Amino acid sequence: MKKILAALVFLLGAVAILVSYNWLRDNKMSNFYGKADLYVTESTTPEDVISSLKSQLKVLSERRLRKVFKEKDVAKYIKPGHYRVGSSNSSVYVARMLNNGWQTPVSFTLAGSLRSREEIARKISRQIRLDSAAVYAALEDSAFLAAYDTTPETFYEALFPATYEMYWTAGLSDVLDRCRKASDAFWTDENLTKAARVGLSRRQVITLASIVKGESHYKPELDKIAGVYLNRIARGMLLQADPTVAFCYDYKLKRILFRHLEFDSPYNTYKYPGLPPGPICVPDKEYLEAVLNPDYGGGNLYFCASKNLDGTHVFAKTLEGHNRNAKAFQDALDKK
Repeated sequence: MKKILAALVFLLGAVAILVSYNWLRDNKMSNFYGKADLYVTESTTPEDVISSLKSQLKVLSERRLRKVFKEKDVAKYIKPGHYRVGSSNSSVYVARMLNNGWQTPVSFTLAGSLRSREEIARKISRQIRLDSAAVYAALEDSAFLAAYDTTPETFYEALFPATYEMYWTAGLSDVLDRCRKASDAFWTDENLTKAARVGLSRRQVITLASIVKGESHYKPELDKIAGVYLNRIARGMLLQADPTVAFCYDYKLKRILFRHLEFDSPYNTYKYPGLPPGPICVPDKEYLEAVLNPDYGGGNLYFCASKNLDGTHVFAKTLEGHNRNAKAFQDALDKK
């Protein structure tokens, strides 16, 4: 009898140890080696998740993972999102992560050429789970944009180029909220004072910065280009900015000709004085800073591409000097 009892106690102890080990294995011990990024949609199944994990890292026990997914009813509760699985994660943690939507943010970047709705919609939809057509439609929606104090004509000002940590399932309102927060952080009392000093409102600074961005990507001369336009504004001259003409033609012109300068639009600075009604693209922070900290160049009123054909510009205070610079550039082009 004692032997039977001892055997029973031993058996129960072994079962308890096995149960405890399995619990620890599922709940506390890692079941993965490596790193995997999961992108889950409404149609994603536990089988899809397992296949994706196996393609990206080593699953130490697929059987235990399937068991946990079944116990936690992942098929019913799984939520869309971007999830990162690593070597420190247990099977139960991954199941709970999927069921509770414990997402890992993605790095979302607004940068580069941001000139058209199509271009911007594509850049946004490629990084987070938003349909480009839906983004395009929202950027044309007056009611939606009114919450960001802008319109379909001036929506560029609602965007602020930077890199943000965003959930993959974020909506466009989340993107614009983050942009507004970053923009408000940029517009300190000091920068607002600088804007007043150059005679522009916050919105006008953004507009002029967008024109400067259309003119050059060479950072050392951005403040000089901004200074030229501010000098023209101060003298009541037409800005005569080619990027505003390109904007009037939806940036589809390969070359701006004299006949294009007659396009009748308030955005055409060859026909209408002052700044256009709004930005012509999304300017980066360095372009805003160039407008806020201009180099007036002692009264520069003109600039043109350098004869060195290296993307830089030369500046002039008089039309005569500008014409000489322009001829030198044209001669260099002819020789090339």
